[in-house]
Order: sequence, then structure tokens, then C-alpha cells
Amino acid sequence: MTFLSLIPPMLIGAVASARSMTPIAALAVARLAGRRTPGRLILLDQPLFRFGALAMGVGELLGDKMQMAPDRTVAPGLLARVASAGIAGSALAPRGRERLGAGLAVAVAVPLAYLTLGGRRMAMARLGQTRSGLIEDALVVLGGVATVAAVVTRR
Repeated sequence: MTFLSLIPPMLIGAVASARSMTPIAALAVARLAGRRTPGRLILLDQPLFRFGALAMGVGELLGDKMQMAPDRTVAPGLLARVASAGIAGSALAPRGRERLGAGLAVAVAVPLAYLTLGGRRMAMARLGQTRSGLIEDALVVLGGVATVAAVVTRR
């Protein structure tokens, strides 16, 4: 294990800081495409989990544009980030280092949620809620997909 092999869990934690469901949705897409993660995670083999993760990822992208969408730093939002970052971080960590990967992903996701919220608020002031949200969505989804794609392998 090298330090470089722990970068993907940290990057997926950054993704979870902005969109809590994108990390597990990206992993679900990889599993549906027949890809395998380095870390062992049985949840990804369950069809209900895979399709549920996809539905939650899409729902979050749509719901974020609503005026009544809560801040990502409210307790339920932070809890979702902890869970998603932990699951994804463990899946992207080297085999045998799943707990470390989960811990690193969570350690990045929670404080970065406050920073990404500040950035989003600044963008909303200039661009509005919908435009800033769509730009953030594109960046976050691209980051999540790229992080997962860089690590997964064919089954």
C-alpha cells in the first residue's frame, strides 16, 4: 500500500462533501457495468442497493435545485455524507485497508461540506440557485465518475 493508493478515498470524500449520494451512485454504475472495486464491499453486489443508490443520486441532483432544499451542513445532510463517504471510501481503498479508506473519506467529506457550502453560496449570489447548482452538479458528478473510473477494474 502506498500513499497514492489512498488518494481515491480522499477524492470521493470531497465528492461526498458536495453531493452526498453521488459517490455511491457512481459506484453503483461501475458495478452495473461489470467493474470491481479494490476494497471489498458486499453491499455493491445487492441489486436493491445498486438501483437504490442510483435513484438517490438522481433525486439529490434534482432536489438540490429546489428553494426549500436544506443546507448540506444540517445534521441529516452531514450524516448522509458520513455514510456515503464511508461506504465509497472503503470500496475504493486497497484490499485490507477498507477501514482506513472509509475514515479518510469521512475525514475529508465533513469539513469540506462547510467549504463547499460557502463556495456554493458565493456562486448563488452571482449566478442564482439553479445555474450554480447545475455547474456544481457537473463538477461533482465528473469528479465522482473520474475517481471511481480510475480505480475500478473489469471483473
